[in-house]
Amino acid sequence: MTSNKLNMAGLAAAEAKRLQEQYGKNELTSQKKESFLRKVLHIICEPMFLLLIVAAIIYFILGEPRDGAIMLIFVVGIISIDVIQEWKTDKTLNALKDLSAPHVTVIRDGKEQTIASCDLVPGDLMMIYEGVKIPADGIVLKCNDLCVDESSLTGEAEGVWKIPTESAEPISDYWRKDYCYAGTLVTQGTATVLVDKIGGATEYGKIGANVAAAPDEDTPLQKQTGSLVKLCAGIAAVLFALVGVFTWFNIPDHGFGDRLIESILSGITLAMAMIPEEFPVILTVFLSMGAWRLAKKNSLVRKLPSVETVGAVSVLCVDKTGTITMNQMTVQDTWAADGDTHNLCEVMGLGCETDAYDPMEKAMLKHCDGLGISKEHLFGGELISEYAFTNELKMMGHIWRRNGSIVIAAKGSPERILTICELTENDKEVAEHKITEMSKQGLRVIAVATASPQSESEIPAQIIDCRLTLCGLIGLADPPRESVKADIAVCNRAGIRVVMITGDNGITASSIAKKIGMPNSDHIITGDMLNEMTDVQLRERVKDVSIFSRVIPEHKMRIVKAFKDNGEIVAMTGDGVNDAPALKYADIGIAMGKRGSEVSREAADLILMDDNFTTIVETVKDGRRIYDNIRKAVGYVFTIHIPIAFASLLAPILGIAPTALLLLPLHVVLLELLIDPTCSIVLERQPAETDIMERKPRDPKEKLLTAHILAKSVLQGLVIFAASFGAYYVTLSGNADNASVARAIGLSIIMISNLFLVQVNSSDHDFALQSIIRLAKDKVMWAVNFGTLAMLGIILYSPLNAFLKLAPLSVPMLLKAVGIAAVAVFWYELVKLVKKLLRR
Repeated sequence: MTSNKLNMAGLAAAEAKRLQEQYGKNELTSQKKESFLRKVLHIICEPMFLLLIVAAIIYFILGEPRDGAIMLIFVVGIISIDVIQEWKTDKTLNALKDLSAPHVTVIRDGKEQTIASCDLVPGDLMMIYEGVKIPADGIVLKCNDLCVDESSLTGEAEGVWKIPTESAEPISDYWRKDYCYAGTLVTQGTATVLVDKIGGATEYGKIGANVAAAPDEDTPLQKQTGSLVKLCAGIAAVLFALVGVFTWFNIPDHGFGDRLIESILSGITLAMAMIPEEFPVILTVFLSMGAWRLAKKNSLVRKLPSVETVGAVSVLCVDKTGTITMNQMTVQDTWAADGDTHNLCEVMGLGCETDAYDPMEKAMLKHCDGLGISKEHLFGGELISEYAFTNELKMMGHIWRRNGSIVIAAKGSPERILTICELTENDKEVAEHKITEMSKQGLRVIAVATASPQSESEIPAQIIDCRLTLCGLIGLADPPRESVKADIAVCNRAGIRVVMITGDNGITASSIAKKIGMPNSDHIITGDMLNEMTDVQLRERVKDVSIFSRVIPEHKMRIVKAFKDNGEIVAMTGDGVNDAPALKYADIGIAMGKRGSEVSREAADLILMDDNFTTIVETVKDGRRIYDNIRKAVGYVFTIHIPIAFASLLAPILGIAPTALLLLPLHVVLLELLIDPTCSIVLERQPAETDIMERKPRDPKEKLLTAHILAKSVLQGLVIFAASFGAYYVTLSGNADNASVARAIGLSIIMISNLFLVQVNSSDHDFALQSIIRLAKDKVMWAVNFGTLAMLGIILYSPLNAFLKLAPLSVPMLLKAVGIAAVAVFWYELVKLVKKLLRR
């Protein structure tokens, strides 16, 4: 390496930009983007649009180029709406991908900054630490207790302890100890690494160059909507044939060619009315926009289907520290076994990392500083060795040479530290009583112990072999977040069990659980108890246990599995390397964005950007709202398609001439121009219903279109059909000359009913007026509503009415249409009223 590359100020921004142009992005394979034209062609190939284009061609064959041209203009309009919606969805999803992309800390221009891992270039200085998945190959310049899991490359499960390049022996092995490899995992320590190779040039890149990404599978929701569309298409095909036959026999005075074309046109009109092409749009738009709204609320969605699943969560497993509590620790109480608090705090400080990043150690060192024990005083000696902290041991120690003497400073969970201390029975009882006393105050208790070996040869190889003297106990306070008590109450009402999983003492966890109103706060399972249980026993015990204490990450998988085996939908938070399997196994894995490891974030479905419990509760609420709105939109599509389909079906059966039909293909297309934005924009924006967090979690196996929703949609659709077709039929009165007026009043009733339908179906419980008040400030909502009215005005009272075979309605007739539409829709408000009275 040249000397300028070893400059610890890192690359200059301009140099980094030049190197990226030279080497490209740090990616294994460049992402191929689907061309805009290809997407447009994909949309045009939808059955609905193919039918529309066929209908336009038939108009040209019939010698009505004007109608054919208008038809094509409308087709272009609908396709444009879908293309714009697709573009917006892609833009949203790409923005979400950018937000959730792996990031790395580098030194550039002499300053630490966080960049996307794909922007790394050779020559960058990257900072790696526990929990990071290393994004590029590089040389270790500096490191502190750096252990890397390289099993993804070498197949060897044992961690590799890394050394700085200046300490390394001449290279004799392929896998170097002074070198880090992309795709491997930091399990312990920190390091500064000089990036050497990126992308396909890395060892990981050479191995994985031919590994293609797994194909995206349809979610259960997508499969359900796909089945619905296929079913409707099948029904449409049958009715297409029936209507064609009826039309053929109802116009015997026409020539063969005209009869055939008119029959096909009638059949196409019905088929267009029957195919709910909005379903795929609803899913894509609602889930992607839902994910975008969640990102604005600090909940970043990594996997789109989880937007739907999160609303069904019935058990919420959360860490205590940093999620329920503020993760702002302070030393609140100390107890010295020999009464020497100053000595206790000095040993406590010596047991901390010299460059502490753990909130607990930061609080301890701050407390030492307040007592006049500075870092310079603490760490002025020589650090001989250390005992690393592990989840199994739950303790750690540092061995120092200070003023010619050797000092072992150890700290950790009292239960473990006491086992390696030389104590009389009385001393042990006194210490245990003090531990219980501190824990009942909700303090996190840490035991501190020491020893003074005479020489380095007397230093035990492992901490468990030490015989220490207990210095005392440290009580750290980490108060619950202010909003947590209210959030727990919301979860209780919503039928969501909150389960606290902590590495802390059970009494401390129980004390905090009581403060925040968690049910069953006195039911505790410890890690040791969990080890003794079979899976069947655990499955029974989790039914009424809300606190798991002194657990290690490996226990979390068993806890999640026990809940899932009981039929629960489990969301789980995690931040460590070892949390990744449990996060992946949970129905919804939630990683901590601030303190979480890169590995846990990659395994998760959601990333909590603020590590806040309130955000989790808000995410569940939004998940319920999104699923509610998908159901409302599906119900709405069925409802509004029924009057269109039945009108297209009944008119030929009644012997009405094709020229006098209520709906011609042109009018079906016109209505589609209304339906598309209504279901994909208006219903997606609907706020959560007032009782959304007072219902039990939905059954995830329940169908999207339930018998209740289908019955309600069919009933509402039939009433709107009866109103619109009845008004049209009465106005027509067997006189084909009235066809334009009759069609105008029938079409007006459907369009106005569509407007009212959204307000009525905004909630199954709240009245339409409440929905209107909630949306009073929503400009988009008002724009769509006024757009509908403007469209109605244009097609009735502009020269366009002649092209659309409509006649302008007089003011009394228009008011009559509004009145009929109101009655045809608002009758459902009485159903809501009866339901409310029955519930009371």
